[in-house]
This record gives sequence, C-alpha cells and structure tokens, in this order.
Amino acid sequence: MSEQTVGHAQIEQVKTFLLHLQQEICTALEAYEPCVRFQDDAWSHAQGGGGLSKVMVEGDLFEKAGVNFSHVQGRELPKSATANRPELVGCAFEAMGVSLVIHPRHPHIPTTHANVRFFVATQEGQEPIWWFGGGMDLTPYYPYEEDVVSWHQVCLQVCQPFGADVYPRYKKWCDDYFYLKHRQETRGVGGLFFDDLNEWGFERSFAFMQAVGQALPQAYLPIVERRKAEKTNEEQRQFQLYRRGRYVEFNLVFDRGTLFGLQTGGRTESILMSLPPLVRWEYNFTPTLGSIEAKLYDRYLKPQDWLQLN
Repeated sequence: MSEQTVGHAQIEQVKTFLLHLQQEICTALEAYEPCVRFQDDAWSHAQGGGGLSKVMVEGDLFEKAGVNFSHVQGRELPKSATANRPELVGCAFEAMGVSLVIHPRHPHIPTTHANVRFFVATQEGQEPIWWFGGGMDLTPYYPYEEDVVSWHQVCLQVCQPFGADVYPRYKKWCDDYFYLKHRQETRGVGGLFFDDLNEWGFERSFAFMQAVGQALPQAYLPIVERRKAEKTNEEQRQFQLYRRGRYVEFNLVFDRGTLFGLQTGGRTESILMSLPPLVRWEYNFTPTLGSIEAKLYDRYLKPQDWLQLN
C-alpha cells in the first residue's frame, strides 16, 4: 500500500482516535462541573453510519457544551464539499470527525470551537482520494491580551514540528475563514484552520490532525482557570448574549460544516448543537466610545500577529 493510499486499517485508526478524543475532552470539561454531566445521544445516518452526540447544559460554568462524533457515508459529496474541488463532483464519500463548541455562562470566559475531520472520496475504478481538515478558534466577549497570546502560543507549538510555515499559513486561513463579510469583522481572535491536507502522506497528516485535536484543552482550560472568578454584572451578560448573535450568524450563513451536515441529510439536532442556548439581537448597536466593549471591536476583531513573529 503506497503512502498516498488508505484502507480499512487507516480508517479504523482514525476512528479510534476520534472516539478517544471525544471522551477525553468531555472528561476534562466535566471536572469543572459539580452537578451536571454530558448526556449521550446516539444516532444513525440514512445513507450509512451515524454518530454520538454528547451535550452538557446548564452547568455552573458551562451554559452549554457539545462534543460530537460522527462517521457517515454518502452516495455523493454535497456542494459544500465540492465547491473548491470540482473534480470530486459525483464521488461517494466517507466522513468522520469530532466537532465541539463550548458556550460558558461567564462573559469573561470566551466561547471556543474546534473540530478535526477525515474524508475519503471514491469513484468506481479509481484510487480513493482522502484528506484531513480541522482547526480551533476562540471567540471572546471581554478579551484579555494574555489569553489571546497564550491561545496562539499553543497554536504555534502545535504547528512547529510540522514546518516553520505551517502556523502563519493556517493562522491566516483561520482569520480569513471565520470572517463575517456582512459585518466586516472576524468572529473572534482566530487560531488555526486547515483543510484538504494530504500532501504530507497519511501518517504525518494524521499526526498533525491529532496534535490539533489534543491541543484544545491545553489552549482553552488555562483561560477558564484565569477568568472564572472575575467579577461581572448584568450589563456584561447582556453584551455577551448580543455578541453570541454573531456566532449564530456565522454558523447559519457561512460555516461549511453546518452546510455539509444539512446538505447530506445529517441529524439536525447534532448539526445545530453548536448554537448557544440564549442569544439576543439589538438593532444598530454601537458600543460606547472608549468602553471595554468598544475595545473588542477596535482591537480584537481585526486579524493581527498576536505573537509578533514578523
């Protein structure tokens, strides 16, 4: 078997890792909650496969956290997957991944999202085409530069063993991807985003995907520790709910994972698990000049070199 070909053994290897990753992340988050636990919800996909959604709600710290595993098959890749790769139109597919989102109750703790995924596309009489994708990003409401820098330091550490150009390339891809064109602002302060990764061969590409998946607790939980005791008030809570609206807008309008799930007939409850439990919109909101809320717009919702590498 050549380096560029995958078979049943490799697919099972990825699946085993993803299931372990899902459980490890859930266990790490449950350690912060004295009373609530993740609830398991297994589901099946009409064209083959299925998944396991784990959702925890109404925690003291985490208002909603979801960690989904899915492994599905389909007869034809949807438009969201072939828009940038027209050569895959008409291919059958097998897709698996873990996707998570954490919506804290405390306005000073950011929302975070991460996912890692593996695709195999096949056409009769041809070798399978496979690739990895994923990433992690941070969406603060009351940001602290210390937290943003530490987040990107972990992202840099993940990428360094794979090449000096990897972090700048995937950091920029994240900034470009999580951009709300109609608002002319980023969803948050970025992180990493990658897709169509196969040029390194299976083992190295898989190793990178694993590194990204395992980095999320290392990057995020120290921020939770630093901010969970910060003082807050109802005004800040209302601003958090308002800013959560941007999260909803991105996921429903732009997010390729959401579109892929809906276009392939996936389970709607699991696909929309990423949405926050409470959110509000306010007409023509403008933060007070010089306020901490204004600082979010003026400084943090603009792509920049947080580690001053250049």
